[in-house]
Amino acid sequence: MINLELVFPEIFLSLSIMFLLILGVFKKNSSVLIHNLSLIVLLVTAVITINETLGIEETFLFNGSIVIDYLSSFMKIMTLIAAFLVLVISSNYLKAFKIFKIEYPILILSSVLGMMVMISSNDLIVFYMGLELQSLALYVLATFNRDQLKSSEAGLKYFVLSALSSGLLLYGCSLIYGFTGATNFILIADQLGSNEYALTFGIVFILVGLAFKISAVPFHMWAPDVYEGSPTSVTLFFTMVPKIAALSVFIRFLYVPFLNLIEQWQMILVFLSIASMLFGAIAAIGQTNLKRLIAYSSISHVGYALAGLATSSNDGIQSSVIYITIYIIMNLGLFSCLLMMRRNNEYYEDINDLSGLSKNHPLLSISLLVILFSLAGIPPLAGFFAKFYIFKSVLEQSMYFLAIVGLLSTVVAAFYYLRIIKIMYFDKEKEKFDTDHSMWLKFSLTASTLLILIYFIFPSQLIEVVSRINII
Repeated sequence: MINLELVFPEIFLSLSIMFLLILGVFKKNSSVLIHNLSLIVLLVTAVITINETLGIEETFLFNGSIVIDYLSSFMKIMTLIAAFLVLVISSNYLKAFKIFKIEYPILILSSVLGMMVMISSNDLIVFYMGLELQSLALYVLATFNRDQLKSSEAGLKYFVLSALSSGLLLYGCSLIYGFTGATNFILIADQLGSNEYALTFGIVFILVGLAFKISAVPFHMWAPDVYEGSPTSVTLFFTMVPKIAALSVFIRFLYVPFLNLIEQWQMILVFLSIASMLFGAIAAIGQTNLKRLIAYSSISHVGYALAGLATSSNDGIQSSVIYITIYIIMNLGLFSCLLMMRRNNEYYEDINDLSGLSKNHPLLSISLLVILFSLAGIPPLAGFFAKFYIFKSVLEQSMYFLAIVGLLSTVVAAFYYLRIIKIMYFDKEKEKFDTDHSMWLKFSLTASTLLILIYFIFPSQLIEVVSRINII
């Protein structure tokens, strides 16, 4: 008998999406109602996930194609909370561009459902189904602001390049199925035997597809244009939520079926990590658009998360999960600042628009200062500890070159964060931004800034929560 209680979160979310879609179609002017109900759906799904799945032992459902364990439960809760925060702080922005429509929250929920399927997948087919559900919703979200040419261009670029990466990924899945006769991760692990060199081709193709999804170098080409062209609230979603699901898939795909082929895939991860850290740090230096700068910054941060995974140790996996958690908090604060850069109902994205911000908006500039210092890895802020855990796990595995490159790229990245701070505090002030922001936007900025500031007082809390993730 299948214990369906363990997939209640997914069942509830999918039924809610269908209900909200029907309600939105038949009830006129229901944008606000659908938006508010979507927030409730995300919270209820998170509560169900905590009650039904958190803390249970590893359980397999549907002939082993779905796995419910601590990693999947933790990542699902993070995904749901991050999606809730994106939705809750983006309403004013959507209204300003007249794109506050019923489709927006429904697409977010659909994407989240795909991510939850990905996070629990223990089978190549189930993983691919979740990935496509997530991606199809993201294509539409990228091009949501149809009145802007950049938004349409962003959606089209993302669609074409993502379709290419999905094809490569599916080809990798077919190779693995061809050599092992199985799509289930555990059955694949049992069938490795003499096929290990042939399977390397399949692993490479799948890693290429996954690297594209998290915009790791050299498969990052879509990120700057899509981040810049998409509506800012969608860019926030791109930078935060899909990375949680992709990291979970990386962990599950590499450490369950292919743990014994570690020599084959470890160097690929090391290369992706080094290339992403260095390229992201260097390419961001010349950027003047804040969203493009954040795109290159996120490429660099993905490199750090991959460095933890490349260590092939439980400590490395846990440090990557901690890193992505802290990165999401920092990103939430950064985008909250970006959404506050509004003047006469027009949003500004250029670095020079922050000129003299400290004189007109002292509290906003202090929050942005803390967030940027944290992203640069300045102690004793949360971002420093995130990098510290990664470097610690890398050094424990004697991967000195990876640690040195990581430290060098941190120094390079500090330059463009400090440049923004210099513009805020030392350049001539411009006209004041509007101050009538929503309560939720102020709350998200305040909460993220405080969490970054006071993390060093109780770092053991997060470590304790994440230390229960044991894959190897």
